[in-house]
This record gives sequence, structure tokens and C-alpha cells, in this order.
Amino acid sequence: MKVIVAQGSGFCFGVRRALEIVEKVLVEERGPFYTLGPLIHNLQVVERLSQKELKIIDNLKGIKEGTLIIRSHGLPRAAIELARKKGLRIIDATCPYVKRAQESARELEAGGYQLVIVGDRGHPEVKSMASEKSIILQGPSQVEKIEFYPKMGVVAQTTQSLENFKGIVKNLRKKTEELKVCATICSAVSRQQRATRKLAKEANLVLIIGGKNSANTKRLFQISKGFTETHHIERASEIDPSWLRNKKMVGISAGASTPKWLIDEVAREVRGYDN
Repeated sequence: MKVIVAQGSGFCFGVRRALEIVEKVLVEERGPFYTLGPLIHNLQVVERLSQKELKIIDNLKGIKEGTLIIRSHGLPRAAIELARKKGLRIIDATCPYVKRAQESARELEAGGYQLVIVGDRGHPEVKSMASEKSIILQGPSQVEKIEFYPKMGVVAQTTQSLENFKGIVKNLRKKTEELKVCATICSAVSRQQRATRKLAKEANLVLIIGGKNSANTKRLFQISKGFTETHHIERASEIDPSWLRNKKMVGISAGASTPKWLIDEVAREVRGYDN
């Protein structure tokens, strides 16, 4: 059996940077330390950080002191302002690509454009960009339901697929006189999606590794299953031996929040299977 790991699988720059920031703070600073929601969307990594005294909270109620680390997905401005009012120390681990998308969104609204965000409603990154007036779209068909605006500006959740974004932009042109498009999709994520698509066209089976709450991992799964048998797993222990039976080539791809040790664990498990 041939086992191939898609090029670029695992931690992206933004996730690696966030972890480096947090690891340094946990060693050098005094706590308590908090994140509003998980730092990244990977349960195994988050559990490891929690053992080092990084506490995940849902809100700032009752928090009177300590350090708030802004997660890689960013936070809404209101949450950051509240943390400042409470006197918390703030350390920003927002991915620079997410930060750029946030800035683009705010510039569009400041310029009088109706802001449209292409992304998953409820995702923390989308929440960090949105205002009360923002329109959030997940697919091209949803464009039909929105009103006509003289000026519209569009940004994307950084892990969106380029095809979906282009489809929405095409339809938005019918809903406005002026459309300003900001390219905010992460280039590394796009490369990983292309690598996964290529692998899925060649393999008999693809295993996608990553958190079940990870948007970019779920997107890799959707891409791959369009071409071949595909399973989304978090650990090697989830592999069903029946999946590997009579497979000549197995592909492995992983989301941007998946550590290398998890990818290696899955690859070893697959290579150890005897048809």
C-alpha cells in the first residue's frame, strides 16, 4: 500500500505563530491566562495548553484580573474593549491574515460600503469581522435574497474556498452599482485545498485529519469526498481497518490546526496495516 501525505498538511503560519506566542507567555509571565474560546480548533492541542494553565472561557463575566490572549481567529471589538475596561492585560495572537481581513472589513464600512462577509455564520473569525449591519453569505444561492445597495464591499473568511468566493462575487455584481472586492483568503489554505483535490483524484482513500470544529478541515473533507472515499478523523484510533482493505493508495491531508505528531501518528497506523 502506498501512503502519501499532501504537501503543506498541518500547522499554517497563523496557527504556528499563535502557539509560539502562547507558549512563550505561559513560561515567562504570571497568570491567570484566558482565551475567549479555544486558541485554535484542535482538541488535542487545546487540552495540552489547558494543562499549562491556559483557561478557556465563554465570556468575561467574573474575570477581574489576569491576561486575555486573543485567539488565532480574532475577537469582536466589543469583547476586546470590555477586557480593556476590566483592566486585563491583552496579548494578541490573531493570525495576521485574519487581522488583514478585519481591517479590510472596517475600512469598507468606514467608506460607506455595505459589508458582505463570505463565511460560515457563527464562526469566530466571521464574528470578529462582522458588525450589526453586515451581511453574511455562505453560498452563491443566498445572494438572491439580499437587497440592492448602491455600494457593496466583500471580504472572505480566510479559510473559504476560492470557488465559493468567486461564485458569490459574481452574483453580487447584480445587486449593486459598485462592488469592491478584497482578497482575504489565505494563500496557504488555498494551496492546501488544491493539494488535497489533486491527492483525492489519485488515491483510493483519503483521510482528513483535524478538529471536528475546524472549518478549514471540514472544507478539505468536502473537497476530497467529491472525488474518492474520504473520512474525517481526529486521531489514528478512529481508523476503521475495513477502510484500508484492498486499497492500493491512501492519501492523508490535514487542516491548518493539526500538529505534525498527529499526522505522523495516522501515517504510521496506515503503513502498519497489512492487506
